[in-house]
Amino acid sequence: MISVVASLKIKDGHQADFEAAAKKLMEAVAANEPDCHYYHFHRSDDPCVYVAVERYENMAAVENHGKSDHFKELGAALGPHMDGRPDIMRLEEI
Repeated sequence: MISVVASLKIKDGHQADFEAAAKKLMEAVAANEPDCHYYHFHRSDDPCVYVAVERYENMAAVENHGKSDHFKELGAALGPHMDGRPDIMRLEEI
């Protein structure tokens, strides 16, 4: 299993719009990616920081996620609300 943890800084005042776009992306992943076992965004203690936690069957599933049409479209919808690039950590289960 491969896990991905991404910390995303959001522009202040954009939280509601970011959450709406993130929910659409979570729904699309759940509907279209059977090898993604968990894909959820979480609010942190900082109102401008969200964390995405993802769990995939294997690296091919991670790559397929990034290439999917729904990720390209809906992931792009997150961009205007973000304050910089996400900090991404990939983890391989032992």
